[in-house]
Amino acid sequence: MYIVAIAWIYVVFMMAITEANAVAGVMTFLLYGVFPLTIVLYLMGTPQRKRNRQRAENSARLAAQEKSASAATTADRPPTLAEKQK
Repeated sequence: MYIVAIAWIYVVFMMAITEANAVAGVMTFLLYGVFPLTIVLYLMGTPQRKRNRQRAENSARLAAQEKSASAATTADRPPTLAEKQK
């Protein structure tokens, strides 16, 4: 995916440096290269961002379950000698 983006930026850069003046070159580079490429890369990265978000939510849920399970087992066991002395 990134090799295509790099190639497109190269092609647009070559188009931009052949423009008649600097303003036209900058506008060509931005309007034909940077802006469309950022939109395409953002849209193509959406599934990965969704997977990352779901993975983070699942790991947070699992950590909360483990924490509640360890708290439940701690409450069920009899107090230790150190806890009695407090």
